[in-house]
Amino acid sequence: MSETWSRVDGYIDACTGSNDDALANALRTAAEAGMPAINVAPNQGKFLHLLAKGIQANRILEIGTLAGYSTIWLARALPDGGSLVTLEFDPMHAEVAAANLEYAGLADVVQVRQGAAIDHLPGLAAEGLVFDFVFIDADKRSVPEYFEWAIRLTRPGGMIIVDNVVRGGAILDESTEDPDVQGIRRFFDAVSNDKRVSVTAIQTVGGKSYDGFALALVNSVESSE
Repeated sequence: MSETWSRVDGYIDACTGSNDDALANALRTAAEAGMPAINVAPNQGKFLHLLAKGIQANRILEIGTLAGYSTIWLARALPDGGSLVTLEFDPMHAEVAAANLEYAGLADVVQVRQGAAIDHLPGLAAEGLVFDFVFIDADKRSVPEYFEWAIRLTRPGGMIIVDNVVRGGAILDESTEDPDVQGIRRFFDAVSNDKRVSVTAIQTVGGKSYDGFALALVNSVESSE
């Protein structure tokens, strides 16, 4: 079945123009650098692009850059004068991403900040930055903490996307010792009664196998307690 999922993804990509030279370069340089192939699929990248463009996002935050593939998709959704901040823990990944963003002509639009996201996020708040759209695609064990900061940093009416929240169905395992799955389960527990956000999650299949994403609309940044 996974082979069929991949072939369908390929068909969709061919029909919808979900690739070009800059995107292909990001994938190529990531492979050459030995980076894990955990970037979003092309159709998922375009999905993020359309979501951000649809809400007319002017300022975007990305947590987890990798080689900048999803960053390119998101940055292209911005209007003239828009900006994107992306946080990447790994110095080599950040360096590759910066080069890829320059290749894509987006160096003046995107700011790559290297270091632990959990250390950068309070600084963004201290700078008074407010975002319209946040994409969380970093270490899953820390997703609850990232999401809490994302709510604080996103305007009411803004959108937060959390990737890889199904984990091939592993989120059903209450006794799991996998810290990434535990992080996602803590995330779902936290948002279940959080009135600051309206949340749903969608299961996905495709070239990236079986997973899913959560979508949250920010209602308020005030504490739900």
